[in-house]
Amino acid sequence: MPDELILRRLGQVAYAPTLAAMRDFTARRTPRTPDELWLLQHPPIYTLGQAGRREHLLREVDIPVVTIDRGGQITYHGPGQAVIYLLLDLRRRGYGVKALVWRMEQAVIDMLARQDLHGERLPGAPGVYVGGAKIAALGLRVRGGCTYHGLALNVDLDLTPFQAIHPCGHTGMAVTRLVDLAPDLSPDAAGEALLACVRDRL
Repeated sequence: MPDELILRRLGQVAYAPTLAAMRDFTARRTPRTPDELWLLQHPPIYTLGQAGRREHLLREVDIPVVTIDRGGQITYHGPGQAVIYLLLDLRRRGYGVKALVWRMEQAVIDMLARQDLHGERLPGAPGVYVGGAKIAALGLRVRGGCTYHGLALNVDLDLTPFQAIHPCGHTGMAVTRLVDLAPDLSPDAAGEALLACVRDRL
C-alpha cells in the first residue's frame, strides 16, 4: 500500500553504491511505491553538497571527498554514526521540504530527550545541537516530489576528521557525539531509537 513505510537495516555500507541505489530507487518508483527508511553506517568519507565550496575542506587528509546532489555544504560520515536515509513521496504525504526538515530535526530532539538530553535548533544552521555543538546533520534532495539523502547522528564517531573542515560550511562550529553525553547507548541502539522517532514523526 502507498502509505506503507518499509524499514531497512543495511549495516555498514560503502557510500557510492548506496547513493546510486537511492537515485535508482527514486527514479524507478511509482505513485504506489511504498516509502522507505534506510538505517546504516558508512566508512570514512567527506560529502560536499551541490552548493558546497571546496575551501571548507581546510586541508587534504586521507579520506575521500565526493561531491553529491544533496543540499548543504561539507560534512563527514564514518563508523559510529547512525545515518537514516528518507526515501519519501512528499506529494502523497501532503507536506513539503520545510515541514520534513522540521520533522527530521524533531525526531532527533525526541530521541535525545529520551536520554535526558536537551537537543535544540540553531537559526540559520539546520541540524540539531546540544550545548551549542552539532550532534546531527541533515541534507535532502527532492526529485519529482520524492526525497532521498537524510540525516546523520554522531553516536560513537571519531570526531577528529571534523577538524579538517568547516562543518556544514560554518567556521569554528563545534561538534559533539552521543557517547560523551549518554555513554551507555551503542551506535546500533541509538540508530534503532532514532529510526523509531523518525518513523513516528513522519
